[in-house]
Amino acid sequence: MAATQVETVSSGADKLKLFAVAALVIAGIAGFYLLSKQGAIAQWAVLIVGLIAAVTVFLVSEPGKQFVGFAKDSWREVKKVVWPSRKETLQMTAYVFAFVVVMSLFLWMTDKTLEWVLYDLVLGWRK
Repeated sequence: MAATQVETVSSGADKLKLFAVAALVIAGIAGFYLLSKQGAIAQWAVLIVGLIAAVTVFLVSEPGKQFVGFAKDSWREVKKVVWPSRKETLQMTAYVFAFVVVMSLFLWMTDKTLEWVLYDLVLGWRK
């Protein structure tokens, strides 16, 4: 039986860094509201400084480094995608709209045919 690997924060230092990140975010938000009498500039400055400090601490932790590596790999993969040209995009959009119109007409005609068969022919409700 194979053991399932669960990736967790391994070191105490990383746990402390993540706790510091949460504390900095909470402190920034609390400072924003506590400094309401000091003016908007002081409020936003405390909030922005708290968030920047939290991001900085997160990026130096192991989960932050893994996140940055994941983001770089994702960006590299996005660059490999072959995006359709404007002409191809407009053509495919037109095909989708045409299909929607054809299907809506088909479903409307099917509905009206079944309505006619059931109500007029079978049940005789409309005379």
